[in-house]
Amino acid sequence: MSVVGLDHAFITIPSGAEDESRRFYGELLGLKEIPKPAGLGTPGVWFQAGNQELHLGAYEDHAAPKRPHPGSRVESATALEELAHRLDEAGVEPKWDDRIEGRKRFYVRDPFGSRVELLTDL
Repeated sequence: MSVVGLDHAFITIPSGAEDESRRFYGELLGLKEIPKPAGLGTPGVWFQAGNQELHLGAYEDHAAPKRPHPGSRVESATALEELAHRLDEAGVEPKWDDRIEGRKRFYVRDPFGSRVELLTDL
């Protein structure tokens, strides 16, 4: 038996921040919101990107991590540039990083301080 891939990433958001999450992750990043199972007690919102999911759990004691982050693949360098421009226009400044050969990528901070990486192969 072996691990065959990643199913989801989980990050936290402040309690009551689901609508702001929908704006950032849904509208700006273009992730599709999916239903969160009713049996889970923690508030939050879930999104899908390809075959993977991003689960956002809402907590009163939310504290954004400094380095841990989801890394999301974008379909092309052109699409990555367009996404960076859309984020910048919305007041979310992309921080470009060229330290990985063969990849083009940048980081942003979501409205709650969590780091989000967006990248594509060159």
